[in-house]
Amino acid sequence: MTKLVRSLPHPADFPAPPTDADRARWAEADVAARPERLARLRARMAASGMDAYFGIRPEHMRYLTGFSLDDGEDRVAGNSGRFIVSADQVVVLADSRYRLQAAAQAPGARIEATTYDLAAIWPSLVGSLGARRVAVESDLVSHHLWHELAAAAPDVELVEAGEWVEADRATKEPAEIDRIRSACAVADRSVAAILRRIKPGQTERELALALEWEMRTGGADALAFGIACLVGPNAALPHGKPSGREIRVGQVLLFDFGANVDGYRSDMTRTLFVGEPGPRDLEIYEIVAAAQAAALAFLEAAVRGGEPSPGGRAVDAAARQIIEAAGHGDHFGHGTGHGIGLATHELPSLSRAASDDPLPSPTVFSVEPGIYLDGETGVRIEDLVLFDRSRRDIERLTGFTRDVLVVGV
Repeated sequence: MTKLVRSLPHPADFPAPPTDADRARWAEADVAARPERLARLRARMAASGMDAYFGIRPEHMRYLTGFSLDDGEDRVAGNSGRFIVSADQVVVLADSRYRLQAAAQAPGARIEATTYDLAAIWPSLVGSLGARRVAVESDLVSHHLWHELAAAAPDVELVEAGEWVEADRATKEPAEIDRIRSACAVADRSVAAILRRIKPGQTERELALALEWEMRTGGADALAFGIACLVGPNAALPHGKPSGREIRVGQVLLFDFGANVDGYRSDMTRTLFVGEPGPRDLEIYEIVAAAQAAALAFLEAAVRGGEPSPGGRAVDAAARQIIEAAGHGDHFGHGTGHGIGLATHELPSLSRAASDDPLPSPTVFSVEPGIYLDGETGVRIEDLVLFDRSRRDIERLTGFTRDVLVVGV
């Protein structure tokens, strides 16, 4: 049974925000790691007979070049931030708004002026690199742009790139793990800071704003994603948005949120109880907690016993069978977890559709089973976990308690 706790966590229970020295150390680590990151990509390109790699994803751009755009800025940046990697060059596209920033953040790259008409400069770009076969991040390139580029340089073959960079990013470097750990601590402190201020009559929007303020003033550079603050029947919406619904005694209160620290993200979900837990909601909470514990125990047994690393599908099954045995299989529709880092959702996946390939190591992912009763209630518990075979260890990076917490009284 999960313990019912009436003494609430305090922000001081968790590590302090990152310092300027931390951020400088992380920046140095990225600079030092970038040549090896590029070398891995170039090895994949050579093995596939590619002369160049055309990148679109903002997280790939930062990982490989250092140039960074804020969340959502890629929608207004035009072609700025797109990049090409050849065997001996890195080219970063930047218009007049981003030229100085790109030069400062990507000092090893060639900064190429761009406009909104990528096809107009495409022949000279690929020609300057001697590229005849270009791997393209096709999942983010529109059908229209693909054909524009193909028509602009008909002698250059465009080929769909595999998940080369995604696969490399799934294995985390020490400085990446440090930033995720710091983002987890920011989130832990922030939710602890508002627990004693939760009162019946407040709205979901009011509490979401209070939590956002704590994160932004407590070490986060930004939110990892929009905060979900959901009460009672709204908690049955796995990705619901805060509304004007008021908090009432006898209902659950679900928070799903994360901090962004130096580009790296955290992601956690806690389901709290406003007043004494009702029997139904408490029972569901116990099932979800048992499902999460089963997935963590499965991972621990594999890594500490020296067994082969499991695949994401097997980890999902370990959690899902607990929920199915309790009769709630139809009430758990999403996956058990996802990788996290420069993106909130990345490889590896822990779901029914996930790969059976062994999990990479070291890697960080969420473990987040849930049960949702339409129009009635919902419970999810989510922690970030570091899976590290070299240490033969599973480390829960989310420090906030998973015990039953009563608020609003």
